Amino acid sequence: MKYPLDRRLVRVLLVAAFVCATPLFRGQNVVCSAGFGSFEANSTTGVAMSVGPLKQQSGLAQRACQAKLSWDNHELALAPGAAQVDVDLMDVDLGFGSPVVALQVKDFDADAAMRYEIYSLAKPPRKLRTITGGDFFRAADTNLDGRIEIWTHDVGAVSGFEGIWLGAIDFPPPMALRFENKRLIDVSAEFPSRFDSQIATVRAQLDANELKEFKNSDGKLAGLSILPVEELEGLLKTRVKVLEIVWGYMYSGRDQEAWRELQNMWPASDFERIRAAILDARAAGIRAEVDGVSSGVVPARRRKRTDIYDALTENHWGDKWKILQIDTQPRAIFLGGIVAPVEVPAASLNWEAVVDLVLDAAGKVWSIKIEGKPDKDLIEASAEWKFVPGRKQGHPVACHLRMDVAPPQ
Repeated sequence: MKYPLDRRLVRVLLVAAFVCATPLFRGQNVVCSAGFGSFEANSTTGVAMSVGPLKQQSGLAQRACQAKLSWDNHELALAPGAAQVDVDLMDVDLGFGSPVVALQVKDFDADAAMRYEIYSLAKPPRKLRTITGGDFFRAADTNLDGRIEIWTHDVGAVSGFEGIWLGAIDFPPPMALRFENKRLIDVSAEFPSRFDSQIATVRAQLDANELKEFKNSDGKLAGLSILPVEELEGLLKTRVKVLEIVWGYMYSGRDQEAWRELQNMWPASDFERIRAAILDARAAGIRAEVDGVSSGVVPARRRKRTDIYDALTENHWGDKWKILQIDTQPRAIFLGGIVAPVEVPAASLNWEAVVDLVLDAAGKVWSIKIEGKPDKDLIEASAEWKFVPGRKQGHPVACHLRMDVAPPQ
């Protein structure tokens, strides 16, 4: 979804504010990985956040990362020696009643999952919650309605399930989490369309003949090593696709549809066993960490879109979207795909794209419009961009801004 653009908006270069957090090479989608990348920012509460390479006593950087919170001559070291440390959210209220910073940490490169650590930015800062078992976490105001969800995939539940290697699963089950009155709620059922598009993609990949062969098997595919390699691979892939469809319905709160699909596509003799195994796996995953589960029914009073503030000029944008002037500009945390090196002056850069963005109150790109020729790579890269959100009267708000960027090469 995109808003109509006001062509009177002033074109500005925001490079100076961005390059401090922008990696100079591609393939990294976190702030710090293997000792490369850094970010520093002060919160509105006076607590400073920094992420960067772990330093030896000699002062030399190691191929590891750490984070640090600083306030009033005090420091709190976070995740020292981790393979990856990322800032997903900064100076935003996730539902605790005060600003927080949210980090995602991977201790070792080989780890399939990361942990999501949430710290209060009130003095003295303290850890509020840790969520584990997700492959990557991204907090965003999904519907631009003022509520922030934390999206991830429940890889901890499905990794090794039925002996399936995680790399063989193209679509691990997504989850949407939200803090409500400081309680962590699984709100995945409020976003069925997100799951339906994934289910449709998986369903289109199923081969009718291979599905028929799989349903005639024992479901466990035990003792089939005598089969030709291609035939065995087809059965193994089909088994995964069936599970991905079932997970899509189940994780979006539609258990009846999930079991109907399972009954239609899974060997009948193995139905009860695999159904129980699927339920046990979900219960042992991120679901074990939540405090409640949403019914999926969203009250009408919560469906109202939030105001969008303008990071450039005060004006009205379209007929029904009132754009008000912002007090504090957003600041980039991570901008993968913008390749301008720090030492090159902005005036000498040969910019290739001008983008108009709507950022949500979590500092994520909610919509992007590229002037001129569309750039698929740049649009995909923007999905990983993260900002400290702009503020109005002390509160983070959704806002519009315009950027000149060099697309990924």
